[in-house]
Amino acid sequence: MFQDLQQFGKILILGGILLAVIGVFFLFGDKIPFLGKLPGDIYIKEKNFTFYFPIVTSIILSLLLSLILYLFKK
Repeated sequence: MFQDLQQFGKILILGGILLAVIGVFFLFGDKIPFLGKLPGDIYIKEKNFTFYFPIVTSIILSLLLSLILYLFKK
């Protein structure tokens, strides 16, 4: 019985930390100089059309998130 509650408690703590990190990112994301402007990010601007896809930034953020989740899983 207590094993199930401990597992649920860990999930709640991890979810709270994740929400706090996302909140900080939304508050200060525009002040991080390299975020979204890495080499390999796709940015096309035409007269009436703008396309932006931060592929390299997405890969790096995915790797960091995977590492953090792996460390919490241990």
